[in-house]
Amino acid sequence: MTVLLQSLISGILIGGVYALIGIGLTIIFGVMRVINFAHGDILMVGMYMTYVLFTSFGIDPFVSIVITIPLMFLFGAFLQKLFINRMQGALPQNQILLTIGLGLIMSNTMMLIYTSDYKILSTSYSSESFNLGGISISSPLAISFLITAAITILLYWFLLKTDTGQAIRATAQDREAAQLMGINVRWMSILAFGIGSALAGTAGALISPTYYIFPQIGGIFTLKAFVITVLGGMGSIIGATLGGVIIGIAESVSAVYISSGWKDVVVFVLFLLVLLFKPAGLMGKSRM
Repeated sequence: MTVLLQSLISGILIGGVYALIGIGLTIIFGVMRVINFAHGDILMVGMYMTYVLFTSFGIDPFVSIVITIPLMFLFGAFLQKLFINRMQGALPQNQILLTIGLGLIMSNTMMLIYTSDYKILSTSYSSESFNLGGISISSPLAISFLITAAITILLYWFLLKTDTGQAIRATAQDREAAQLMGINVRWMSILAFGIGSALAGTAGALISPTYYIFPQIGGIFTLKAFVITVLGGMGSIIGATLGGVIIGIAESVSAVYISSGWKDVVVFVLFLLVLLFKPAGLMGKSRM
């Protein structure tokens, strides 16, 4: 029973960070209807940014999000304005090819600068844990979860209570109607891509102390982001949150009771079962 609780708690903690990745992709898709295959590579850029801030300036990875969030927002806004915006209304396959190309440029640029060697961000607490009711909890994962929860709550408040957040939601629900109501949908698209990129970069910063950092890691997290988003329901932030936690728990439990090498298989089997019995995802057509 203790082992099960241990794996469940670990899964929830890492699932919170996964949820942050999925929420970023969901916001981009909800507002722009663009499938961003560069999402994981944006996360990878966030990981390298955190690595540089730590190794060159001694800034703690969790503190570095104060710098990472605005820089990654600007980076995402730049990508949207210069590249993605030109493809609005284009064929879906053209949008997919563009985002794949952007991802390849990012990963290969990092490979040229830092080579393909794995980087390790070792902090004094990277392997620390604490006991809670006889259950050992990873300190980095616990801190990451708390930061993720705070960011998610702040994001919900922004989308529900502010004029700009409501404009983003309106654009996601009906782009043409929002434009007719006087909302600058192009600016909302820039904001959405910037926010999505900032969330991906933040997730990269939060997992840096517990993951290897290398240029190709983006592909892994792009796949996870799509599984989370489709599992929860395309365009649903609540669904992305739920999907991230479910994927985290599935990985953790299967790694303990089956094998760490099979955890991805279990996740994709779960993903296929949900699509088989509920093709719209767990939250169906829920809106932001």
